[in-house]
Amino acid sequence: MKVHFIGIGGIGLSAIARLLNFSGHTISGSDMKESLLTKKLSNEGITVNIPHDSSAIKDQDIVIYSAAVKQSNCELVEAMQKELKVIPRKEALPLILSKSKNYCVAGAHGKSTTTAILTAILQNTALIGAEAKEFDSNFRFVDEKLVSFEADESDGSFLNSNPYCAIVTNAEPEHMEYYKYDLDKFYGAYESFLKLAKIRVINAEDEFLGKLELDAIRLYPSKDIKNLSFMLKNDEPYTKFELKDLGEFEVYGFGFHIALDASLAILAALNEISLPAIKQNIKKYKGIKKRFDVLQKCDHFILIDDYGHHPTEIEATIKSINLYQELSGIKESVAIWQPHKYSRTINNLEHFKRCFSGIDKLIILPVYSAGEEAQEIDFENEFAFYNPILATHIKTSNCKVEIYQDNNLLTTLTNGIISGFGAGDITYQLRNLI
Repeated sequence: MKVHFIGIGGIGLSAIARLLNFSGHTISGSDMKESLLTKKLSNEGITVNIPHDSSAIKDQDIVIYSAAVKQSNCELVEAMQKELKVIPRKEALPLILSKSKNYCVAGAHGKSTTTAILTAILQNTALIGAEAKEFDSNFRFVDEKLVSFEADESDGSFLNSNPYCAIVTNAEPEHMEYYKYDLDKFYGAYESFLKLAKIRVINAEDEFLGKLELDAIRLYPSKDIKNLSFMLKNDEPYTKFELKDLGEFEVYGFGFHIALDASLAILAALNEISLPAIKQNIKKYKGIKKRFDVLQKCDHFILIDDYGHHPTEIEATIKSINLYQELSGIKESVAIWQPHKYSRTINNLEHFKRCFSGIDKLIILPVYSAGEEAQEIDFENEFAFYNPILATHIKTSNCKVEIYQDNNLLTTLTNGIISGFGAGDITYQLRNLI
């Protein structure tokens, strides 16, 4: 078939495009602006138009669009006028995942990491909402039989993922605007997702998940994960732990949350492969980009990119940073935070004000709106405890981060563990790509 993707530069939509391209379909797509991901897609033989243009819509069999695409998009309008088959990403999932045995990972936090670890263990086809360093992509094709899939609750699309095994890391309320701020609707979606699966693996210490009366493989992290330790190997972070009565495991990354994510992946993988194979294959996991992603390492200077955009995620990463400080001997820690969405920032403001505890210096960039209308947030007063530096952007070079307010250089960072947090364009600022 000829399939066109509107918003192909998105991490979720691009994985689907890659899968269909690999399967022999003719794939095209478009996005608002060029990125490293759209360049990779072009190099893989996919026709990518930048920016959106109605001329890209021709005689495609299907047009698939991301949740971020507005109904006024010129390509979407053109496709509808031509009466082509037009479907949102979540409705495309049943077409793509209908024939495979799917291990689907959902949760507010940790689902990308858990999916990537599971993929390393199973060495199978994968569609992930982040780029796994093991294969430098958010997609890998092995065969059409067994698939690891990061299932997205933000738009309810995880209900269309056809899970054979449903894995849930946690069910902390997030993306509540989609669920109209109705907790019953939000939790009901998670329960429905789990009921779709033959096998269920859950973090049973999550307040909601632990109360569900469903047959499930239950992980009790505080009891089942034992003898936790951390180490640096060639300046790379590793976590070692024992899981239940299964023995010892070693996984890339720092922190209890890494051991938790790995444990869920291990318990799921036991349905497919042997324990010795799991212990060997988990060593192939090398982390994922933008999750505690070490970009630069110099004497007394570490630069880290972290996707954390919810306070719970930021707290977990800061614990990992503190561990890194202890093991590396680097004393100072600096957080550069680009808030993601006005709604998320306002809804979680009190938690955000607490989550940077343990950081020596806080730098706050403007809110990355992700298409939302601007709202007033007094960051200087709300975060006065940290005496924050309010900046407009940053620039990086070798072992140096410059902090700017418009054209004025405010300060230069040359020492410490410097960590960037956010799901917006901060990842490109940290890499000096914009």
